[in-house]
Amino acid sequence: MNQPRVTIASVVEGEGEISALPVLLRRLMHEAKIWDADILKPFLVDRGKLVRPGGLEAAVEAQARRVPADHPGGILVVIDADDDCPAALGPELLARAEDARPDRRTAVVLANREFEAWFLASAPSLGGRAGLTEDLEVPADSETRRDCKGWLTHHRQDGVRYRPRVDQPALTHAIDLDLARANSPSFDKFCRDITYLITGKRGE
Repeated sequence: MNQPRVTIASVVEGEGEISALPVLLRRLMHEAKIWDADILKPFLVDRGKLVRPGGLEAAVEAQARRVPADHPGGILVVIDADDDCPAALGPELLARAEDARPDRRTAVVLANREFEAWFLASAPSLGGRAGLTEDLEVPADSETRRDCKGWLTHHRQDGVRYRPRVDQPALTHAIDLDLARANSPSFDKFCRDITYLITGKRGE
């Protein structure tokens, strides 16, 4: 008897994540030896709308309809922490999401401070990619830096600004996942939350 396919529907706030997040999810699925997961196209919602009362709930409701109740997987929300504290805002948003659809597994991840911070956390693995210089080191403030996109532009050798819609998927494909987990607590949480969506068990 065939097992139901893992299905993940996601909500993001940035256009770059529309292409980059599925790349990252597929890489994690392959690490888990899952080759046929349904990674649905992320649903784009403005961050301001998402955090306001009713905004997250509406997005979760829309995505719940895309995830069969009898399939492993669930709903993933990924937004930038910006100046908010992930340890405060994250649980608040998760509680709202779970209240909206308690019948679906849900995970909320705040990249601290932005999605690109995960690139900085694995910077040595990105040398020579997307115009970046060869010798990159993880900056000491990779998890708290305000302008990760600016850091990426500064470390390019081709004179081109970092472009999320173009560069984010390519860099996501190249990052060393273990290095990113070691240097970024928020990325480590992301990986543990994916394990939860797949298995229903909280990862260590």
